[in-house]
Amino acid sequence: MSVINTNLTALKGQSGLSRTQGQLSTAMERLSSGMRVNGAKDDAAGQAIGNRMTSQINGRGMAQRNANDGVSLSQTAQGALDQVNEKLQRIRELTVQGLNGTLQTRDGDMVQAEINQNLMEIDRLAESVGYNGIPLLTGQAGRVDLQVGASDGQTLGIDLAPPASACRRWAWRTSMSLVYRGA
Repeated sequence: MSVINTNLTALKGQSGLSRTQGQLSTAMERLSSGMRVNGAKDDAAGQAIGNRMTSQINGRGMAQRNANDGVSLSQTAQGALDQVNEKLQRIRELTVQGLNGTLQTRDGDMVQAEINQNLMEIDRLAESVGYNGIPLLTGQAGRVDLQVGASDGQTLGIDLAPPASACRRWAWRTSMSLVYRGA
């Protein structure tokens, strides 16, 4: 037995209903997402532009986090250098005090002991201060480049190497010994 579908009106109605259901689904998707372009099928060029802009926004967000990391690294180094400066100022004061001809040898030895203690603290700071595994005061890290832009090549460098005129690793400290004159 064969069946012949001859109700053309019903078939056209079903096709129109399917088409309307698809359009309603697309409209609901756009309304619920709040975006005009939800996929490449809606607007391929608009989708490509949107993807590129999203990528740039994400890149700028990461660049901002990188810049903030650079600020934190610099602040950590600055805090350590402030402590080193305090120690060096105290060493200078003690040196001037130790060169006073009125000190006895025992007093001079105590001054030298405090100088040595300050020098050891400077060495400890140099060895221990770091940021995320990067040594900040030893000169070993060299230059740290931060990606601070969304595009390649937008970097900012922080030079952690000591200047060429500076002695490596606090080598000058061996000459910090007082000469005593007095009883």
